[in-house]
Amino acid sequence: MQPRFARLIRMGLAAAALALPAFAQDIPRLTNGKPDFNGVWDHPRVADVTRSSNECGATATGCSQQGSGDLPFTEWGLAQWKDVQHRFDYSAHCLPWGYTRAWQVEYPVEIMQTPGRLALLFESNNIFHVVFTDGRGHPKDLEPSWMGHSVGTWDGDTLVIDTVGFNGRTWIDTAEHPSSDQLHVTERVHFIDRQHLGYEVTWEDPKTYTKPIKNTRILARMKPGEELMEYWCMENNKDLLEGHLSR
Repeated sequence: MQPRFARLIRMGLAAAALALPAFAQDIPRLTNGKPDFNGVWDHPRVADVTRSSNECGATATGCSQQGSGDLPFTEWGLAQWKDVQHRFDYSAHCLPWGYTRAWQVEYPVEIMQTPGRLALLFESNNIFHVVFTDGRGHPKDLEPSWMGHSVGTWDGDTLVIDTVGFNGRTWIDTAEHPSSDQLHVTERVHFIDRQHLGYEVTWEDPKTYTKPIKNTRILARMKPGEELMEYWCMENNKDLLEGHLSR
């Protein structure tokens, strides 16, 4: 690129920044101008998506969760919810908690972001999940999984994460509200200020619920120097029924 064109681009970016509201200028941004969510974030513990809460799961302050109220079960979904005797506590056997439930435990999450992708590092079970923000879509031959497949697009300064391809083996919360392989998750993430993120999640699962379910939350940035800790479910875990070490 010729120096003259480089100067023109820099001047154009500066002019665009001046045209933004004062708050929009203040938030951290990546080299491509998109909001920069890099950091370790605390979030509310959401044991039950139907209920509201106002506490962070770890050590930060300012988190909140607006619950959905009663869930609109389909006939199949209600049967799963009432079938207490046949529920399998997969998390107690060190199987994955699934994407949405991983977001709802009391442990923080670190976001590592570049212009082309965003990685979520969950302290719970030391798992990670990648959100592709390079313009790709979902694969046509998507193999069902615990965490699903996520792509991100931008609506102004709001990151919209679209996730499909779930295996139907997880609950959406610790209260054991069920989901199926038809689950579709949409998340919207934006800055409230430098220390807090607005987070909205919508679950659509026509096999389990008659209409979408929505939660809104506030995430709080952890203090400088606070990092994710090591978490291993397998260490010293005992089988709930037989008392043997889990395998």
